Amino acid sequence: MTIFDTLSLDQLRTRTSEKWRQYGPDVLPLWVAEMDVPQAEPVIAAVTDALRRGDTGYPGGRGYAEAFAGFAADRWGWELDPSKTRMLTDVMIGITDVLKVLTRAGDTVVVNTPVYPPFYDFVRDTGRVVRAAPLTADHRLDLAALDEAFVGATVFLLCNPHNPTGTAHTPAELVGLADLARRHGVRIVADEIHAPITSPAAARELGRPVFTPIVTVPGAENAISVVSASKAWNLAGLKAALAIGGPEAVADVAAIAEIADHGASHLAAIAHAAALTHARGWLDDVLTGIDVNRAYFTGLLASRLPDAVVHPAQATYLAWVDCRAVRTAAGDLLGDDPSRAFLKRGQVAFTSGVPFGAGGEGHVRINLATSRAILDEAVARMCAALEQA
Repeated sequence: MTIFDTLSLDQLRTRTSEKWRQYGPDVLPLWVAEMDVPQAEPVIAAVTDALRRGDTGYPGGRGYAEAFAGFAADRWGWELDPSKTRMLTDVMIGITDVLKVLTRAGDTVVVNTPVYPPFYDFVRDTGRVVRAAPLTADHRLDLAALDEAFVGATVFLLCNPHNPTGTAHTPAELVGLADLARRHGVRIVADEIHAPITSPAAARELGRPVFTPIVTVPGAENAISVVSASKAWNLAGLKAALAIGGPEAVADVAAIAEIADHGASHLAAIAHAAALTHARGWLDDVLTGIDVNRAYFTGLLASRLPDAVVHPAQATYLAWVDCRAVRTAAGDLLGDDPSRAFLKRGQVAFTSGVPFGAGGEGHVRINLATSRAILDEAVARMCAALEQA
């Protein structure tokens, strides 16, 4: 058993978050990025203690930044100065706060496709223009495509590790990216929310950490990273994030508007600091469980639905599944958006690949942070959806 085999489906259905309320009780939800795990006891204790003490005011101090700095140093060898960070509401809102410093309305922001859909929505909401540069066929950074896309652009919005593919960009890839951005005068802003969620097996194989912080890369000293403990410790409902600049971006981080942290929660900062400092063992159990689940799900799908291809991943708890080769006696049942057929015919909810942009057609993103019993049922429902044709 792993930590993901702790809670039953009936227990999980008592939750009232988006994952469990978007669809009715007949639908199995494996879509939005919430984990099916019990919360870490140090986090529960820290929040409970704060409530008992009435420590429920406005966010302040450097506790969160100091906790992240300690975690980053231990896990990745990333030495950062907590006094030169900024607390932000969350990662995506925080990215828009950074963009307001680095860009003006009408400027071009480059993204890799397929990519997390809010990259498009949040950037456009600031009045900036999104320009897409596709990943390679094996979902790596395509420097040739970026070289073309960077012409006339102002910022590259990097997803590191990449959502939805689970790609962990290598140090060499990031050095090449940094050099390219320098030559074009493009600033790199990185969403690194998935940074702690990397494969222990991959780290052993590589002999180094799977994740490389962008601001530690030679040439990326003017990059800005936006981070949070929310994804790795299942704290999406407790909003807080940090902006961290490289040595040449410290002034830009300081220039982020004073109101940027007004949406952050003091209780969230307490929870995130407790997670980063005292719940590392809990995270290690999660990472081991993800490795187990990824291998289990990949094997299960290969056995029962071999035309659905799971992209190999070293990070995140997401599976990017290519369903374009899946056919039935009735022809191409799934089309560009397989999630619709799986939901309608199989009562299993995945995230559609279409909103991720070019390269997402015919794909679904599946949340593996659940029990193997639920993964079994999900695959059974996928097969049932196809058998109904």
